[in-house]
Amino acid sequence: MKIKINKQLLESILIDLQSFLDKKDATQIKSHVYIHAIDGIITFKATDSEIGLVIHSSNVNIIQDGTTTANGKKLLDIIKILKNNTMSLEVENDILTISQNSSKFKLPTFEHINYPSFPQIDNKAKLSVDSLNLIKAFKKVSPAIDSNNPKFELNGALLSINANGCDIVGTDTKRLALMHLNQIGSQELKLIIPKKAIIEIQKLFTDAIDIYYDDTNLIIQNQNYFFFNRLINGKYPDYARIIPKNKKYSFKLPKKEMIESIKMITSICQDITMVFSPNLIIFKSFSNDIDEAKTELLINLELEHSFELNVNSRYFLDFIMQVDSENFEIILNEQSLPFLLQDGAFQTVIMPIIG
Repeated sequence: MKIKINKQLLESILIDLQSFLDKKDATQIKSHVYIHAIDGIITFKATDSEIGLVIHSSNVNIIQDGTTTANGKKLLDIIKILKNNTMSLEVENDILTISQNSSKFKLPTFEHINYPSFPQIDNKAKLSVDSLNLIKAFKKVSPAIDSNNPKFELNGALLSINANGCDIVGTDTKRLALMHLNQIGSQELKLIIPKKAIIEIQKLFTDAIDIYYDDTNLIIQNQNYFFFNRLINGKYPDYARIIPKNKKYSFKLPKKEMIESIKMITSICQDITMVFSPNLIIFKSFSNDIDEAKTELLINLELEHSFELNVNSRYFLDFIMQVDSENFEIILNEQSLPFLLQDGAFQTVIMPIIG
């Protein structure tokens, strides 16, 4: 194999592939990127067998067709230090040579036929949902998804489709985020998509995509990318049961002013107390330390008596930062019960701090 390719293009491709490599053991082929050049198209692959990405590009000068592999991290480190100009990759005697002007680097390769296989679209069902709205929904719920929960299903987002529409749900047991899409598909299903996949999907895809699935994998494809990840096998909690049905207090709050007030207190303490009164909200630090922070927001609320709420500020801010409107709704019942934040079809249920 011998090709000439723009340094900036190759660097961009390799950066996208880094999250898909298995970097724990450089002696394993899964730490390598797969490179295939033929018929004017160059293809790059990376996978740790749980998640994988394929990138195609026609912006390459293929002098000799061929296929190889190279350590993905080392290759990127080399490319980064080269100048923003054309460079060449050439394989000879199982050695990949990267060269540009008088600079030359050599990396060992593995037998490309041993590279892990990727799932195929053949015989997989296609997901009937607005892909752009789905990606936006992933972004809204992703902060609430847990990362290292022993209940594996909580380390992913639930995608649930039924006659009422499509719900995307994430929870870490202390809060639950839900985005509802009205589009109704013909199929009824539940898929649990790992958090890592949710994050990578947001990075890679900004345009319309095709989504396929089976019991094992989710596949996303557009003109330049082919992405797959293994689904989480488990039973997701009954999220509808967690969402408060009663509304003792309900009022609108201004997004901008709430962000400013909460951030002012978090300079001292992440846990905060909010005291809702008829004419203002008092924000103060909730801590046993001597340090103290306090601020107020003047606002008219439909309350007869004050209502005090202790909460993790990060959970509150994670919701507000995803709000599209100037105002959002808060629904309260009792100090010790979960409360609901809502912006249209986007909801977050938060468990208050007791004590």
